[in-house]
Amino acid sequence: MSRVYRDAWGIPHLRAGDPYELAFAQGRVTALDRAWQIEVERRRATGTSAEILGPDAVPWDRFARQARLADTAERCLHALDGDTARWVGAYVDGVNAGLPEGARRAPEFAATEAAPREAAGPRTTGPATGPDAAGLGAAGFTATGHAATGHAATGPGARGLAPGRWEPWTPMAIWLSHHILFAHFPAKLWREAVAERLGPEAVALFAADGPGSGGSNGWLVPGDRTATGAALIAGDPHRFIEDPGFYQQIRLACPEFDVVGLAVPGVPGIAHFGHAGSVAWAITNAMADYQDLYRERLRRGDGRVEALGPDGWRPCEAHVEVVEVAGEAPVEVEVVETERGPVVMVDARVRGETGHGPVWEAVSLRYPPRVRRDLGFAALPALLRAKTVADVDRALGRWAEPVNVVLAADTGGGLLHRVAGVVPVRPPDNALRVVPAWEPGHEWADRHAPMPRRAIGGITVMANERGIAAPLGVEFAPPYRADRIRRLLDASPRWSAGDMAAVHTDTLLPSAGPLLDLLAGLDGLTPEAVRLRDRLSAWDRRMDAGSTDAAAYAAVRAEVVRRLATHPALTSLAGLDAAVPEVFRPWLALTPRVAYALESLLTTDLLPGLDRAALAEPVRAALEDVATRDEMTGLRWGDLHRLTPWRALPAPAIPGAAPVEAGLPGDHDCVLSTSSVPGVTHHCARGPAARYVWDLARRDGSLWIVPFGASGVPGDPHWRDQHPLWLRGELVPVITDWNRLTEERHDP
Repeated sequence: MSRVYRDAWGIPHLRAGDPYELAFAQGRVTALDRAWQIEVERRRATGTSAEILGPDAVPWDRFARQARLADTAERCLHALDGDTARWVGAYVDGVNAGLPEGARRAPEFAATEAAPREAAGPRTTGPATGPDAAGLGAAGFTATGHAATGHAATGPGARGLAPGRWEPWTPMAIWLSHHILFAHFPAKLWREAVAERLGPEAVALFAADGPGSGGSNGWLVPGDRTATGAALIAGDPHRFIEDPGFYQQIRLACPEFDVVGLAVPGVPGIAHFGHAGSVAWAITNAMADYQDLYRERLRRGDGRVEALGPDGWRPCEAHVEVVEVAGEAPVEVEVVETERGPVVMVDARVRGETGHGPVWEAVSLRYPPRVRRDLGFAALPALLRAKTVADVDRALGRWAEPVNVVLAADTGGGLLHRVAGVVPVRPPDNALRVVPAWEPGHEWADRHAPMPRRAIGGITVMANERGIAAPLGVEFAPPYRADRIRRLLDASPRWSAGDMAAVHTDTLLPSAGPLLDLLAGLDGLTPEAVRLRDRLSAWDRRMDAGSTDAAAYAAVRAEVVRRLATHPALTSLAGLDAAVPEVFRPWLALTPRVAYALESLLTTDLLPGLDRAALAEPVRAALEDVATRDEMTGLRWGDLHRLTPWRALPAPAIPGAAPVEAGLPGDHDCVLSTSSVPGVTHHCARGPAARYVWDLARRDGSLWIVPFGASGVPGDPHWRDQHPLWLRGELVPVITDWNRLTEERHDP
């Protein structure tokens, strides 16, 4: 019989007699605390979220089905070893057991209705037969695909939404849905366009932390640099800030192990950040490239779709499915998969004719979990059982998706720094661009690349930079965060767990240098612009929420970005995002690309018309523009840089609840990486999805925090209680003494 305890922050601490009973308890408590959140994630993973969220969710549902996320998860489940499959199944059973009560607690279910459906299961109409069936063929197609079984309340007069039943593979589909874009394969479309329009040498100008990429930090301080003599591991994963939060603070204890850490709601175990008492581990995104895009030539004949490969025309898997859309008519789409992988994008232009009719082009996605039928879930129970860094290392030998940089330490003095995951061995061109499927030489080898590792000889930092994972990737985050963390840590001979908040919250912006240097060299300015320039020259370059200088810098930067995005030297890249699926648009929208590459663009001589002399005019115009704005008077960075978390539905109005859209310190290249998109918005949608400090001297000396709170239930006492501390950069203690916890009673 499992038992549930809570600490003062409502964080669940679970005890059970064995790992399977514990997995059931984890699934059940997740359903109680996060029922609405995991219902949305189940639907996003299966491409059925538009049924309850409406037409805005169709683009993601289309991609999830095109990429065959749910089908891949089901294949990976069937390939699991029996013990891991049983463990995952126990978690799913727990979710299903807890969902009815969890749904009753969550007001979103009562406020939401599913689109009317003819049946609870997927609607599949069979293979397309005409040349333009489902919009496919010369006109292109809107592929979506695999529809999951739903159990929503339906039919005339049905009120509210009932949670869907989970399948044994649902956690795997959710994991894949969260991480399918982590390797940033849409960037290959961008690099191809830049090379074509500006020349291959221009690609490197934009190779800096593209949309949705780096921002995570992690560091290890060995025992000879700590106050206790034992190692500290600290950091903060950087993601889109979701409400409820992406990470779930939890403790899992049974006779075999006792682990506290950050779980992902809907996924069993503690994958990314955990402390098992004798060993602790943490990760950041390795920025590795392990997904390939192939340009396909397709044709239709004899009632089937065919793709041109190195050995000629070969049949594809193809079928038509239906996406239900709340408030609108269903969308009928076709799912196509070639021998390379599922088609995720179509070029509507006809490229030729064969005896079978028109030939058009498409882009297919090849990714390791679908090829290998392995998401690495066997690593999850092995991590829970780890006692030493050697155990963590062995467990990570089974890791697959996504590819991560790992730091670990144990109480025996063991230290670990390695990359974990699967990167296929294939020709270098595959990592850089979209490669032609019909040409030989782009196939994957039957092996994957060795994972780099390094011995730890002192303070070690991981921040998505080009470091240990360099052989595995193409684009990495700028080195600013990693370099700044090292300098901060080197400044003190001894560190304690409580000291780490000062590193988490550092707001220095080193990347401001190139723009400030250009401003300093301007002449012929109006008096107002001179005053603003001199003010920025004296600025301490800290993006503090209360800083008016930081706000002025951000305003000038935004104007420079907007002017560069319309500069003749770059206009050939405008509009690329309009030609791709909506899910890929952040990687091809010109203004965000200019924003993230601003430092390179301000210091390059590779683009005609954008040398230093030519840059003076748009920079001068931006400075003059901001200098004359009355609305900037007294405006602070926190007034502009406000948190805008992602929610599936608007947050319900709860009397007395504090607003969460607060002003934030930090910026994209600060250690406190709270990312906006300069030139588009000052608002922040990405930031630290959690902060942690793992103390190897005493686990109860560890600290952590998440945005919002441990509960995803609006109005619950722990729905928002951690949020004010998260905003201030504070941490709460990890409590593991059972006597300091309160047991929670639930009816069986």
